[in-house]
Amino acid sequence: MEKFLFYLFFIGIAVKAQICPKRCVCQILSPNLATLCAKKGLLFVPPNIDRRTVELRLADNFVTNIKRKDFANMTSLVDLTLSRNTISFITPHAFADLRNLRALHLNSNRLTKITNDMFSGLSNLHHLILNNNQLTLISSTAFDDVFALEELDLSYNNLETIPWDAVEKMVSLHTLSLDHNMIDNIPKGTFSHLHKMTRLDVTSNKLQKLPPDPLFQRAQVLATSGIISPSTFALSFGGNPLHCNCELLWLRRLSREDDLETCASPALLTGRYFWSIPEEEFLCEPPLITRHTHEMRVLEGQRATLRCKARGDPEPAIHWISPEGKLISNATRSLVYDNGTLDILITTVKDTGAFTCIASNPAGEATQTVDLHIIKLPHLLNSTNHIHEPDPGSSDISTSTKSGSNASSSNGDTKISQDKIVVAEATSSTALLKFNFQRNIPGIRMFQIQYNGTYDDTLVYRKSRWEAIPLSQ
Repeated sequence: MEKFLFYLFFIGIAVKAQICPKRCVCQILSPNLATLCAKKGLLFVPPNIDRRTVELRLADNFVTNIKRKDFANMTSLVDLTLSRNTISFITPHAFADLRNLRALHLNSNRLTKITNDMFSGLSNLHHLILNNNQLTLISSTAFDDVFALEELDLSYNNLETIPWDAVEKMVSLHTLSLDHNMIDNIPKGTFSHLHKMTRLDVTSNKLQKLPPDPLFQRAQVLATSGIISPSTFALSFGGNPLHCNCELLWLRRLSREDDLETCASPALLTGRYFWSIPEEEFLCEPPLITRHTHEMRVLEGQRATLRCKARGDPEPAIHWISPEGKLISNATRSLVYDNGTLDILITTVKDTGAFTCIASNPAGEATQTVDLHIIKLPHLLNSTNHIHEPDPGSSDISTSTKSGSNASSSNGDTKISQDKIVVAEATSSTALLKFNFQRNIPGIRMFQIQYNGTYDDTLVYRKSRWEAIPLSQ
């Protein structure tokens, strides 16, 4: 009997040794299994971890990378801690089998970027902790599978932006920590649908302003009505270079305790405590257009660049209105730049008229008009006849008024009928033109070439110089 008990004891020890990696401690709290491997000097994830583990702690080791096989088939894992290692690389889909994982701690490692497939498969993840890494880039689709997040911590990294579109979809999010990064802009409406949000920390970034958002307004209304405590929603934004103008007036009107936030600009408010400044000092300066193109004349088919510059506080946005009264946007023929420049790449006669430059900001708007005159060039019909067009002004290209004439004009220009020109070779981007003359034409001549330059049938004109060299028969 004693031998039998000894044998069972020996088997029990062997089984225990098999399911628990060396140096680790395994706690069996039926039916759950916890594998504790913190502070064990590990250089990699032990390969013999029991796949039934529910909690796995690998913090404070020297693991440098995560492989696809490290957590393969660990479908029962709920809590994974990899904090304070030296992890700089995670193989794509490394966590794909962890469909029941609720918490992933990757803080205090050496990650520099989050790729689009790093967190694939983590559809039930609630807590993602990534603070104190070296993150500079997060893929736009990195958070597509973690839409159920309740807590996201990206603090103490080097991020200039994050995938705001993905954050908008995290409707279960209640805590978002972005403090101590280099974020300089938060898109308006990012938190509009995050009704469960209770804490937002953007301390110590490069934000000059915070856009008004229904999230903050809801919290203000509920606090004012006594439905919730003013401290229920926590917004921290100190340590930013706040530009205290009328765009931050909404924030100044929030009821909250003074957290000693200060203004960095304008000059009159520099260094003053945000909450101590009266509302009437949060001012904006209306736009003033300081320089613009007054009038321009260009040949049809040529480029026209219209300029408009304005100043104001905040910096005015500039828009252009066409002579037909339509807002101009980037298209085949037009480009609108942030600096107020309008580029019409290929002009047509229809562009003739007054273009309006509008500079606007929250304090108002200013307008100026620019007169654009298009000098019309002669058009060639699909026949052997030419049309006699009005004098185009500065155009130096001669046109024929009689069909089939190839005699010299009184000013020395030679008229060439259309049937004397043949397109010998043509590709999608080139064409070879041959001139069939019955006699030599000495000297240098100027020709106008007309072609369709864009898919909207805009005609483009180009001038070419050609020198006739007599050939021996």
